[in-house]
Amino acid sequence: MKTKIFSFLFLTVFFIQLYAEYSDNNNLRTFSKPLIVITLLVWLFVSTNLKGRFHKRIFTGLIFGLAGDVLLLFQTGRTSFFIYGLIAFLLCHIFYIRAFTLDHKSNPNKKNPYFLWAVGAFGVFCAGLFFYLQPRLGGMQFPVLMYAIIITIMAVMAVNRYGKVNILSFKMILYGALFFLLSDSALAVNKFADPIPQSGALIMATYMIAQYLIVYGTIERKLVVTKTEI
Repeated sequence: MKTKIFSFLFLTVFFIQLYAEYSDNNNLRTFSKPLIVITLLVWLFVSTNLKGRFHKRIFTGLIFGLAGDVLLLFQTGRTSFFIYGLIAFLLCHIFYIRAFTLDHKSNPNKKNPYFLWAVGAFGVFCAGLFFYLQPRLGGMQFPVLMYAIIITIMAVMAVNRYGKVNILSFKMILYGALFFLLSDSALAVNKFADPIPQSGALIMATYMIAQYLIVYGTIERKLVVTKTEI
């Protein structure tokens, strides 16, 4: 019941935000954008009471995500706000990584057949995107590179949860990580390289889906216990 209620609330915020982006309504955007993560924070708290370290770390990551949303909301004409927003989302991803690492530590001896493939695929994507943007980054080269590395690690660690948690949680968080990667890549290309038509709607839609799926996967998370551990 909680999942249905909060999913409906989130869907309402989702469409309000998309309308604000399509219509370029700054007043509506200022109202709706913070509600994206606020809705997810309340859902996560009500559903889990933040009993475990995993829940607490995802919750903390969301708080930094909320800070990043607000900072980027007011970045126009304020270069420092973009930098601070980048740092906030960097911390968001670091806390997500710390959460996903807990699942690896729960069963470190279980091999993941997809881990090396994930490292290679995400690594190539990260490097390719950075070298595509690099000539136009100027003084932002190091911050963008660090951010690209961190979000790549986040996606790899999402893959590394395979076999250590229930399949629903694994899929939801992995898909969330992929949508996050897509959202941030679109934002970087639009800001530093080639303008994307209706970029605001694309970036926000993929971002909102990413955060929703990560929270959904967190709420549904159950560790897998093998026979040797019983």
